[in-house]
Amino acid sequence: MLHRHLTHQRFTLAAIDDVIARGKRRDWAALRRAALSDRATLEKVLRVCQPHIADPYAQRYHFWKQYAERLLS
Repeated sequence: MLHRHLTHQRFTLAAIDDVIARGKRRDWAALRRAALSDRATLEKVLRVCQPHIADPYAQRYHFWKQYAERLLS
């Protein structure tokens, strides 16, 4: 996925936020593969999702937060 305002394709906090907010299935699959292979990526996913948890309509962030928590436990 080409990220807005980013000149790289690494999973930084901004890139993860972009994938969760605007990504399609293929982008989510890439984030999932990265998360499964790197614990630091899972921790970044949690950091990105945390500010959105108060919004009950931010279902994408709720999904990724629960997914990351399950993998980290």
